Amino acid sequence: MADENLDIAIVGGGVSGVYSAWRLKQERPNDKIAVFEASNHIGGRLLSVRPPDIPDMVAELGGMRILPAVQPLITRLIADLNRELPADQQITLYNFPVDEPQNIAFLRGVYLRLADLTHAPDKVPYQLNFLDHGESAGSLIVNAIEQIVPGITNPNLNEAQRREMAQQAEFGGIPLYKQGFWNVLLRVITGEAYHYAEDVGGYDSTLCNWNAADAIPWYLSDFGVSPEYKGFCNGFQQVPLTLAQFFQQLGGEVRLESSVSNIVSKGEGFEFQVKGRTIAAKSLILAMPRRSLELLSATSPVLQEIQPLIASVTARPLFKLFTTYNSPWWLNTGYSAPDGSYVPVQAGRSVTDLPVRQTYYWPKSNGEPATQGHAMLLASYDDGDNTGFWDGLRARRRQPRAVGLDVAPLADPFIGEDDNVRNDELTWHQYKAPRLMTEEVTRQLTVMHSLSYTPKVRNAAYRDWGDDPYGGGWNSWNIGVKSWEVKHRIVQPTDLPLYICGEAYSDAQGWVEGALQTAGYLLEKFGVLPFH
Repeated sequence: MADENLDIAIVGGGVSGVYSAWRLKQERPNDKIAVFEASNHIGGRLLSVRPPDIPDMVAELGGMRILPAVQPLITRLIADLNRELPADQQITLYNFPVDEPQNIAFLRGVYLRLADLTHAPDKVPYQLNFLDHGESAGSLIVNAIEQIVPGITNPNLNEAQRREMAQQAEFGGIPLYKQGFWNVLLRVITGEAYHYAEDVGGYDSTLCNWNAADAIPWYLSDFGVSPEYKGFCNGFQQVPLTLAQFFQQLGGEVRLESSVSNIVSKGEGFEFQVKGRTIAAKSLILAMPRRSLELLSATSPVLQEIQPLIASVTARPLFKLFTTYNSPWWLNTGYSAPDGSYVPVQAGRSVTDLPVRQTYYWPKSNGEPATQGHAMLLASYDDGDNTGFWDGLRARRRQPRAVGLDVAPLADPFIGEDDNVRNDELTWHQYKAPRLMTEEVTRQLTVMHSLSYTPKVRNAAYRDWGDDPYGGGWNSWNIGVKSWEVKHRIVQPTDLPLYICGEAYSDAQGWVEGALQTAGYLLEKFGVLPFH
């Protein structure tokens, strides 16, 4: 006999979970619906925290931006939420710069400005052929993609058309979905060009060997057409927190620190365990990425039956480390323009082939650069194999942790300037960086910015999304998988009322847009429109 009965149980408090919960409760007000989240917060891989010494900044330890031009679902959702929110709680956005020409590219020991990559190509320390000489990293890959799928970079095509072209394309007589992105790139560009694009691009996993039919339209959406990003004034986590709030106002329940296990089919529904109690649900929604589903599968035979579908994607490591300072010292690493004016480094990012890979000069909550007083860096934004560098400077992965917490306690944390924890800073201090990691990132920042030293770090926080239960910061389709079929099949993988949604099995992997896309597929199964 179950201790409790629900109409719909949703496991996972990320965007796809709380968005589905909100829409279902709107359309089914009499249904008893509950969201179960194992951690102590709503948001999943959206994690916005305020540093203890800078009240007008928000560090994004998880997702940090959107692309409104190619992401209509999140754009519309924000508009819908703002119609319901009071004026002082609006979800407001700012322009999120990336590659500013005066910023730094420290590559193969050579100190450059990003503008040098296209305006002074003879300084670039890569043996590029005459076709690639003077190209930006993005344009080099876009040109290669055009050779692989002729016509796909036509600006008159929309996202769906590009995706369909890639899915139907062949390269070298083999369907593109059966080939890896890295494999096909090296058929049309040199190895040096590939390393140049990877190093300057700042990411490892975007150009790695994942399903080429998915990677190509994904790359064009993200990097292909002068992308214009938007950041969140009060943190991206405001979106799922607002969704959860609206869901609860309608009578839905959100249960934090509630890890689900032992899912079994029971009658026409399911039973599962939470904190030693048996809960029954007529319908069960798993709003979870691949690694979380695999961990749950260990105690849930119903998931073991669909393991091939779950394993159709691969989790990709992603790592972020934020550091704060007494002042924005990077302003002094600019240069004198020909007209005699000084051009400071103050916004966007710099890149390097050192393990820190990308450093963002973090803006204030209104999007303006920090020009005086306490300031913050996204000191390292790292993915792929480079995340392994930091393993020797942190606690081992998959260490035991307290119920509801994301990370294990540190044996040797970095002790900050303002280490007296106040209530509004508890979240930051849950993610304190290790001392050795903070010292090493400081050393690399000094080298990268061609300085003899960098000022003392006040506070540091990090999040490695490769840790359980996420397994990675994003997921990518495996080679040989027909994603256009799997993304629909996995929404309801059996005849049972069991549903799966989330970024992992979408067309916009790594983006909230993908979480909303699959939530839309799920809601259709319940006869509910994704939007009013």
